[in-house]
Amino acid sequence: MVGAGGGLGKSLAAVFSGAGHDVALISRTRGGGGAAVAAANAADPACNARFFQSDATQPQALERTLGAIGAEMGTIEILIYNVRGEPKWKPPLEMTYDELRDVFELEVVGAFAAAKAVLPGMIARHRGTLLFSSATAALRGSATTPLYSIGKFGLRGLAQSLGRTYAKEGVHVAHMRLDCALDGPLVRRIMGDAFDPHDVADPDDVAKSYLWVHQQPKSAWSNEVELRPHTETWLI
Repeated sequence: MVGAGGGLGKSLAAVFSGAGHDVALISRTRGGGGAAVAAANAADPACNARFFQSDATQPQALERTLGAIGAEMGTIEILIYNVRGEPKWKPPLEMTYDELRDVFELEVVGAFAAAKAVLPGMIARHRGTLLFSSATAALRGSATTPLYSIGKFGLRGLAQSLGRTYAKEGVHVAHMRLDCALDGPLVRRIMGDAFDPHDVADPDDVAKSYLWVHQQPKSAWSNEVELRPHTETWLI
């Protein structure tokens, strides 16, 4: 998994470990990655959970890291790209060229580098899963957070292109669109007294949906998955 911080990253590590998978957890910092490793080990003490430090905005380095994971831990069966930048609140004309490049490198170039590193092996084995964490911003532009939308549009386009190209080779690609806030300390702090657990998604439940997509039979694959709590007002 690329983007193995706290929150959803930690839940994904625990859920996939609990399902019998060894997990390689990539993060820019050891703090978030360490929490995910601990969660994976708690879910299954027999799991081989390891942290690898790498930056998704450095594509060649990310490719090398994934290559090292394959060499040290064995075949990569599932790739989860769980990386996102923080939305910047500004109208389009206030965006800078550097900000555009940064969001494209994080959301699209990094995702492509990760996919490029694992796809040849998956194609050769005629099986594998690529799951890309995304958001409703992938379906609509924004007057207030255009950078975030631009990045997610690009990520969705990449996921669809990979899926259309390599599904026939046995590779399952899914764009996982979260139309909700995820429960966690930051969301609870922001919402304050207005916090209601029914209005947010439980990261553990979201992670179980990722596992469900991975386990789907080839005759009934999901390629575009949207997740939201039952109380959410549909944005799309």
